Amino acid sequence: MTSRKDFLSQQAPENYVAGLGRGATGFTTRSDLGPAREGPSEDQIKEALAKRAAQLGAPTPSAYGAVEKKEEDDDEERFQDPENEVGLFATGAYDRDDDEADRIYQDIDERMDRRRKARREAREKQERDEYEAKNPKIQQQFADLKRSLGSVTDEQWQNIPEVGDLTGKNRRTKQNLRQRFYAVPDSVIAGARNSTEFDTSVNEGAATNGSSNDNVDGTMTNFADIGAARDKVLQVNLDKAAMGSADANSGSASTIDPKGYLTSLSKTELKGQSYDIGDVKRVESLLQSVIKTNSRHPPGYIALARLHELAGKPVKARDVMAQCCSLNPHSEDAWLENIRMNESHNAKVIAAAAVKENSQSTRLWTRATELETDQLSKKRVLRRALDLLPKSVVLWKQLVQLSEDEAEARLLLSKACSEIPASIELHLALARIVETVDEARKVLNTCRRANPKNAEVWIAATRLEEQVGSKNTQNIMKRGVQSLANENAMLKREEWIEQAEKCEEEGAIITAQSIIRETLSYGLDEDDDRKKLFMEDAQASVSKGRYGVARAIYAYILRIWPTSKSAWEASASLEKTHGKKEDLWNVLEKAVEAVPQADDLWIQYANEKYQSGDVDGARIVLGKAFNQSPSENIYLEAINLEAKNGQIEQARELLAQARQEAGTDRVWVKSVAFARSYPPPSDTNGSSSNSSTALDLVTQGLQIYPAQPKLWMQKAQIYESLALLPQAREAYSTGTRACPRSTTLWLLFSRLEELKAGSVVKARSVLDRAKAANPKNERLWLESVRLERRAGNLSAAKNLMARALQPGECHKSGPLWSERIWHLEPRTQRKPLSLEAVKVVESDATLFVTVARVFWAERKLEKAVTWFEKAILLDSDVGDTWAWYWKFLRMHGGEEKRADVLGKMMVAEPRHGEVWAGVRKGVGREGWGVEKVLEEVVSVGLE
Repeated sequence: MTSRKDFLSQQAPENYVAGLGRGATGFTTRSDLGPAREGPSEDQIKEALAKRAAQLGAPTPSAYGAVEKKEEDDDEERFQDPENEVGLFATGAYDRDDDEADRIYQDIDERMDRRRKARREAREKQERDEYEAKNPKIQQQFADLKRSLGSVTDEQWQNIPEVGDLTGKNRRTKQNLRQRFYAVPDSVIAGARNSTEFDTSVNEGAATNGSSNDNVDGTMTNFADIGAARDKVLQVNLDKAAMGSADANSGSASTIDPKGYLTSLSKTELKGQSYDIGDVKRVESLLQSVIKTNSRHPPGYIALARLHELAGKPVKARDVMAQCCSLNPHSEDAWLENIRMNESHNAKVIAAAAVKENSQSTRLWTRATELETDQLSKKRVLRRALDLLPKSVVLWKQLVQLSEDEAEARLLLSKACSEIPASIELHLALARIVETVDEARKVLNTCRRANPKNAEVWIAATRLEEQVGSKNTQNIMKRGVQSLANENAMLKREEWIEQAEKCEEEGAIITAQSIIRETLSYGLDEDDDRKKLFMEDAQASVSKGRYGVARAIYAYILRIWPTSKSAWEASASLEKTHGKKEDLWNVLEKAVEAVPQADDLWIQYANEKYQSGDVDGARIVLGKAFNQSPSENIYLEAINLEAKNGQIEQARELLAQARQEAGTDRVWVKSVAFARSYPPPSDTNGSSSNSSTALDLVTQGLQIYPAQPKLWMQKAQIYESLALLPQAREAYSTGTRACPRSTTLWLLFSRLEELKAGSVVKARSVLDRAKAANPKNERLWLESVRLERRAGNLSAAKNLMARALQPGECHKSGPLWSERIWHLEPRTQRKPLSLEAVKVVESDATLFVTVARVFWAERKLEKAVTWFEKAILLDSDVGDTWAWYWKFLRMHGGEEKRADVLGKMMVAEPRHGEVWAGVRKGVGREGWGVEKVLEEVVSVGLE
């Protein structure tokens, strides 16, 4: 018999809760825990601590219990918050060191946050884009379906059934409404009864105007005409308000500003029918209250007088102004208004009284002079005025202007300068009319001593030296700058540049250059980015058309930085665009002497010589370049020069020399291209344009530069020209393995399979491999779409386009949007798609050309011109843009516009473009100019 207890007699396991398995919840009582036990008291703790300290040989702790225990316990989690110092550091004082430490930690936190900001924002943006791609909005999901509605025909629209409620209840309700009877109102019956009555009143409008209306018997009033007339009057009033006519003319304001009312009233007298009498009376009462409240307020009288004048009451207006002048004898405005409202004789009398009361008023003396009709009387009035006002510059100028004799004017100006030595204007006028240069210098020196802080005197002195042809202009301006600096009266450098531009505008070029030379660096330290600032100043002057000032700034830059290549290029660009040919040659000559290692300057110098017809001069320039820097650029430019002039053998020898001395990949590419365009005589019998020499050269070049994609392209093209497609395919295949990043090589390989071999499947496979090697490449996506479109598979082309324009691929590609707008969507959707594309892409020359073509197709020629010019301004190096614009101008432009565009294109010299580059770099077209390439591109056809 076993000793094991049965299940119910066994002790329950620890933490056992009855019924927990079937969902019951247990509970605990005090009897389960036992009686509560009290912890040690504070005295017991102190005693234990003291005993422990005695055992360790340490002093008894005295800080324990120093702080009284709080009645309420603080939050236990307060120690988890580093900013909540109510626990351990509650008794500590927050001093300056703590504040500095907090600021240092805060700066460190902010700096660490900035370091992680870019990565965090990029990660958030990526997560947001992924979320939006996985969870698109309803509007985005149905965008394609909405666009597809544009392809629905009218017949399909007509066949769509009407949506209606055909339930029995609504149908019965509508039938009952149709059968309901409506009684005729009594007003209709009364109107029909009164329609045969006659009106015995007289039509005042017909009687006064002498004209008859359609219903002259007065039986019916045309309310439609009345409403139209009212609307017309309202429109006229609105137009007047929009054109800035004075609101005070209508008199509708409830309050009047007397000062503002002076300028708002019109000076012309209106007829009685042009104003509302009630409004005039209301305004008059307001102004009457103004002058009664303050009788010494001339603006109130002037406003009231102008109101009477406006209302056609000139006599009453004069009376008001006479009262104003009697009450305010020292008001210039009151006297001037009174003179204006009176006739000539009365005006003179009033002017005499005015100057008698206000003998120091320049305005009243000037008005009194204007009232005189003959010159003698005017001079007499001015002389009398100058007796009282000898310091008035205005009166002296008027008297000098009335002088018919130059000697008399000279005497008057001398007297004026002696009376007003501080007037720079009078001294400059006297310096311009004196007989000799020495006298002019004396006048300017006198003015300079009287005005030592004025820069205008020194500028005038410099201009005087320039006019007489003196070489002392630079010294004069230098002395002037030093004097102004000693007087602490120097202008800002921006103000000096404005003065220089003003001098250039008035023809004083040397003075402008002297100002720039002496003041351009004023106020700048050597630590500042002076060169960049000076270049910006020059560009600003060029944009204003002040080319002399820009030349002076560039000359100043080159004196400080004589080896600056960018400054020399900017100066040469200025002379090429806005200067003479000789000046450009002079700048380039100095540039190549200062920077002999700059190949671009040598090449530009040689090109300018060649374009002007000086071929020998171009050869001399390139010969000097060989002595200074025999680089590949100089070799290639010399080869192009000789090829353009028909010196084929000389060019071939230069190529051979270049391959030995500067055998770069560009030289080898140029050698193959030259051999294809100009084959040796031994090769012309076997093939047309390609030769065994070119094939040998490209093979040698690939041995040296196997990763040069252009050499692989040339090798494959040579085989294509010889109709050797397997060899060409092998060259492309090997080239794409050696240069997997070359997009052009992949495109040529695909076109070989599609156009030459006729295998769309292989071409598609090539493009798929290319996209795998070059993800997010817009040119490869575009070629894939065009491949399907040329094959007639429009649905596949649209699917590829949708994939390409996804946010993760090339959604901001202008060529892709252009392809979709022009070839994959119906014509009715082109304009909405263009707007959407511009919002997404923002700026792309190809897209702008497409938008221009859309407007061109809709015959909106002005908008088309605007978008063509936007595309050219955005990127003038794209030749396809110029070609489309030229094609447009040949149909809708004038001779002058075409000549202007062609001149701009010759300056821009475009080199890139899908069609442009293919035509420009074709075999046998190395010497073609921009105009010839343009005509060929337009004639070949643009897609």
